[in-house]
Amino acid sequence: MKLFDVYPLFDINIVRGKGCHVWDESGTEYLDLYGGHAVISIGHAHPHYANAIAKQVSTLGFYSNSVINKLQEELATRLGKISGYDDYSLFLVNSGAEANENALKLASFHTGRTRILSFNKAFHGRTSLAVEATHNPSIIAPINANGHVTFLPLNDIEAVRTELAKGDVCAVIIEGIQGVGGIKVPKTEFMQALRQACTESGTVLILDEIQSGYGRSGKFFAHQHAGIKADMITVAKGIANGFPMGGVLISPEFKPVYGMLGTTFGGNHLACAAALAVIDVMEQENLIENASKVGTYLLEELKGLPQIKEVRGEGLMIGMEFNDSIKEIRTRLLKEQKVFTGVSGTNVIRLLPPLCLSMTEATEFLSRFKAVLN
Repeated sequence: MKLFDVYPLFDINIVRGKGCHVWDESGTEYLDLYGGHAVISIGHAHPHYANAIAKQVSTLGFYSNSVINKLQEELATRLGKISGYDDYSLFLVNSGAEANENALKLASFHTGRTRILSFNKAFHGRTSLAVEATHNPSIIAPINANGHVTFLPLNDIEAVRTELAKGDVCAVIIEGIQGVGGIKVPKTEFMQALRQACTESGTVLILDEIQSGYGRSGKFFAHQHAGIKADMITVAKGIANGFPMGGVLISPEFKPVYGMLGTTFGGNHLACAAALAVIDVMEQENLIENASKVGTYLLEELKGLPQIKEVRGEGLMIGMEFNDSIKEIRTRLLKEQKVFTGVSGTNVIRLLPPLCLSMTEATEFLSRFKAVLN
């Protein structure tokens, strides 16, 4: 059997990592400014994180419900506290797509409606119940047999109000900052008006913080820059620093019923141990504050480079849009300067480094980046 080849890969075999650096099999060191689509939140191979997982592997089998439940309850308590959503409930799953599936299901159960509103260039996963409108806003996926997704222009509150007035929308789902769509930051006034419109129409507001959450924007969730609260928040990627995990933070307005939602591996002991270790490190090393400080520095410096058409983002979630294809720039960054970056479409370079990126490492990246541009 061979792999079903749907992922283009660099011809580089990474065998080791530490912090914001990785090494290939020949010993070549690279600066990681992408972190696996924002998955690496506290840095590669953090010793506290590695030890926490190893301890669970060595002491517990999968089916030990009392221990797992204790770990889940501890994670819910600590996540509520660090995120500012301590009165919400937590449902644990395995991935971002699964988190969005369950959030959309719960919204439909709650309202009795089926239609979803999303936004052009949004990305909310790849499963049958998820929503995808990456570089082609006409792409839609069914929510269920009766429902569907309507895509609207980002920041167009009148378009949202027009659709909500039809009375069949169960939820609006929006990213705190669009990731795959090119690091598009929703306007503060739009987010505030969206919150009000959803409240007035009895529509569930779901904030997809799978890529933009967990401290990446300089606040725990990107939507908190707008001073609003969501009815549900979906998380994954950085929640467990590379271990598969996702979750839904759920308003107390939603009442749980046995059998309403389900998952096989969600919230297992290894994932919980990993997620708790991530919160430990974020608190002990002040990584949210670091993301804000280092991100502000990078954004200011990048905005001063004339070769870049536009720089967008918050904290350590940054997009650099060029007039032409960035393929050569990104390839040279990797091959000549040994820097990993991400991409969106053909013209945007994405930076999603571990939140432990230091000012020294940020300055080193800028130096290597300028060498390529010049």
